[in-house]
Amino acid sequence: MRDDEIRGRLSEVNPWWRTPSNSDPASWVAHDRVLRDRARYDMGYRSTILDDVARGPVDDKLVLLRGPRRVGKSVAMKDAAAVLCGRADVDPRQVIYLPADGMQAKDLRRSLVLGRDLTRSVDQSQARPRIWLLDEVTGIDGWTATLKYLRDNTLVGDDTVVCTGSSWSDTADVERDLLAGRAGSSAERRTRLLLPMRFRDVLAATRPELARPASLPPWQLQSPEAKTIAEEHELAANDLDLAWQAYLTSGGFPRAVAEHARDGMVSRSFMEDLVAWLHRDVDHDAAPDSIPRLLAELQHRSTSPLNRRSTAEQLGYPSAQTFDVRLSRLVHSFAGLWCHQISDVGARISGAQSKFYLTDPLLAWLGHHLRTGLPRPAMPTLTEMALATAMAVAIEDLEPGRWMSADTIGYVRTGTGNEVDLAPVPLPAGGSVERTTPLEAKWVSKGWRSEARVVEGKYGCGVLATKNITDTQSPTWAIPAPTVALMLS
Repeated sequence: MRDDEIRGRLSEVNPWWRTPSNSDPASWVAHDRVLRDRARYDMGYRSTILDDVARGPVDDKLVLLRGPRRVGKSVAMKDAAAVLCGRADVDPRQVIYLPADGMQAKDLRRSLVLGRDLTRSVDQSQARPRIWLLDEVTGIDGWTATLKYLRDNTLVGDDTVVCTGSSWSDTADVERDLLAGRAGSSAERRTRLLLPMRFRDVLAATRPELARPASLPPWQLQSPEAKTIAEEHELAANDLDLAWQAYLTSGGFPRAVAEHARDGMVSRSFMEDLVAWLHRDVDHDAAPDSIPRLLAELQHRSTSPLNRRSTAEQLGYPSAQTFDVRLSRLVHSFAGLWCHQISDVGARISGAQSKFYLTDPLLAWLGHHLRTGLPRPAMPTLTEMALATAMAVAIEDLEPGRWMSADTIGYVRTGTGNEVDLAPVPLPAGGSVERTTPLEAKWVSKGWRSEARVVEGKYGCGVLATKNITDTQSPTWAIPAPTVALMLS
């Protein structure tokens, strides 16, 4: 891009620079396309993932925000910009938003030079740090090396920098280039994930009259606090079950949640948007209907270890290696999640087959809704997928970086050949190490004791996530799946 093209883009997407000093510095919000589109489906949900950037000190922090497309990363950035522009201690010209779609590394470097030059009037009395909001920058080849140079050798090293992206460039080395001494001195969480709304968020938006218990660490699902929560919510089990089924139908993408609450269904246009995103990022050389077929087959097989060779043959891929590439791309697009077989100490077992979960319930429905003849997802399968994702998110919250390392959840195979869906894994807990409560997802409304034999035989305790049964009198507890999800979030 030429300098004049970059200048034009920066001026166009930063309307707050042109706000007169005696007027509302957030007046641009009413005309911003991203926030205006959000208003069409707004149910009050606001992510807090950038609150420290929006409301905390303007310092040298660097934040890497990742997540799937259509989840609201740009919205979170614009919300942060609106708060920053309204602060008495921040001049709107310090805030620089840059949508980096279609840029190359040289364009990114030049944009940061020109952005500071375009706002140099804010430095008249003294130099002031900038807040760079770099949207969808992680798809640029060489972006980390570019930011490394700028953080090391220019005033950008004193600025707040937020980078977002829906996937990672293959040449990016975040740890080497950005997190090793260049992420600032104050950011508590340098790498962050923005995933679709959790069940707690969906419940707050769609069924606010239903109580939402306090969350618990994932090693306390059989604690006295968990017992109190389970028993207090027993009377609401049927209402929570209906809300859970609605969540398993709509998923947690904000627009999908709003459409389902308003119309009783998610629009075909939004589902086609999701397929278009995945087709571009996962299987761009194949026909568009390859994505619905891929997702339908993966959700169908998600409750068992994935046989990659037979699945590749079923889907018509020329080899298991070709199929593996699609799985890797799904994971890097934050649409898929590995659940590896692990040992009793939580270590991955090399060479064993892994389970593969989709990270949002709506992704499991795309095949059925968009391609004739593909089966409906089953609620027990969706429940296992949703609880697996909830546990993985809880683990990532406590120890950031484990999601990207595919080191969150794991299953264990017993001596009799059975499986425990979510086996104990170690987590840091205030200077000590705790292990997550073993968890089985069955979504049953009767006969739960027979279903609990596997986890109880393996660990002597655990939680069985049921449809609507609560029973904490046995070594293994029965707790409704929505209550478990609320405790995990």
